[in-house]
Parts: sequence; structure tokens; C-alpha cells
Amino acid sequence: MLRPAAARVCGRCGCLRARRASLLAVPTTTTTTTTVRMRATLWTGISAAAASSPLPAQQTLGFSSTATRADLTTAPPSPSPSPSRAQPPPQPPPQTLYDYFPQTLPDGPPPAGHFPINTRALRREFLRLQAAHHPDKHPAAHKSRAEAHSSAINHAYRTLANPLLRAQYLLSLRGVDVATDETLKVDEPGLLAAVLDAHEAIEEAAAAHDLDPLREGNEARIRQSEEVLERAFREDDVEAAKREAVRLRYWVNIRESVHDWEEGRPVVLQH
Repeated sequence: MLRPAAARVCGRCGCLRARRASLLAVPTTTTTTTTVRMRATLWTGISAAAASSPLPAQQTLGFSSTATRADLTTAPPSPSPSPSRAQPPPQPPPQTLYDYFPQTLPDGPPPAGHFPINTRALRREFLRLQAAHHPDKHPAAHKSRAEAHSSAINHAYRTLANPLLRAQYLLSLRGVDVATDETLKVDEPGLLAAVLDAHEAIEEAAAAHDLDPLREGNEARIRQSEEVLERAFREDDVEAAKREAVRLRYWVNIRESVHDWEEGRPVVLQH
């Protein structure tokens, strides 16, 4: 009597496999009709199980093709090129010397701004700018440009820190040249007398502190001239500004002579 063959489902491929290969092998004895029918039934079940398997054909057969492995492998995304660093927009060139010092002189020159200047604040900003634009802090390709900009900052500071040079510069913006015109003089007896008194005081000084009264009185005259120039430039009175700039030349020369005083050094008051 033939024992019915037990079949099981393969956990890997989902197919029905015979427990033994005896049913699939050619029998050595004579095949009966019942055995043939059993074989046909088993083959039909195996085919149906394979057809209904939810796995792909490659996995059902137990292999994966090269194309399938390539499709299933996710390549790391290629790094996108980093965007170039945005360059700051080029700054417009300064229109006036005041534009070099936007923190100290935000309103620009008169009449929008003031003629008197806080020279201490101006010097602090000047030192910051010089430190930032020093040629040694720039690459060789930009060194020439940095040197030119540093020189321009120096010129702007020297001009604006000196009230006489500042007045002459503002007048030059209005087409008036009082810096090189030696014919412009003030015919005021009181002014000429004050200049002669200053000359004598500087000559007779034995020590620097002997000039303190002269220094204080002269600084008061300079402040007064700055107030006159403030009104003249605000009212756009070029003639009044020109006269006061010539007068201021004397007071600034006295200041420089007092500052440069040395014992035994001859006094030269330029006017």
C-alpha cells in the first residue's frame, strides 16, 4: 500500500515541496493509475502556489539580477555646489570729506551739518578706520587700493580736524579759494595788535606754562570764529565765510606757534 506523500510550503519561495523526492522521481516499480493521479494533483498544487506568491519572480526563484540590485541601492545624493559667497555691493565713492566719517559727521557738511566738530570723536573714528583699512591687513592684490584709501582717510582727517583747513575746504566746494590767495588779508587794527602781542609773548616765554594765558585766550578766539563760520555757512553767506576764514588764519597760526614752542627757538608767525 502506498503512503500518501506529505507536502509542505517552503518558507523561502512559497512553493509546495514534497517531503520526499520519491514522488518526483521515476519509480522503479510499475506505476499504477492511482499514483499517476496523485502526481498530477501535487504538480497542479505546486504550480498554483508559485503563481499566487506575492514575492517578485527573482526572489521566488531565489536570486536577484544585477539590474534589480542597482535599482534597490540608493546612492547618496551628490553634494550640490555651494553657492558663492555673496559679495557686498560696491560702496559709492565719497562725495565730500565728511562722508569718510559717517558716525561723527552723519549730517555731512554745512548747511545740513555744523561747522564746529567734536575733534575727539573724529579722532576715535579716524583711528578705527585706519585700523580697518591698513594695507597690511589686505591681500597683495588689494594692497594698492588699500593704501590709496588709507591715504584718503588721512587727508580727510587732517583737513576736517583743523578749523582753518575745514573752512577753506568748505569754501572751495563753493568755488572760493582762500587757501592759496595771499592777497586776502584783514585790515583790522585790533586783529593786527593781537597778533603782535602774541608774537612778543611767545618770544619772552621762558617755559611752556608761561604761554598758558595766551593759549587760553587764543582758543577762545578760534571758538568765536567757528561760531561766525557756523552762521555764515548755514545762511550760505560766502562773503562772510571768506572774511572769517582769513581772520581765522591768524588765530590758527598763533595756536601752532604756541604748540611748537621751544626754548631758544625763533618765533615765526605766518599770516
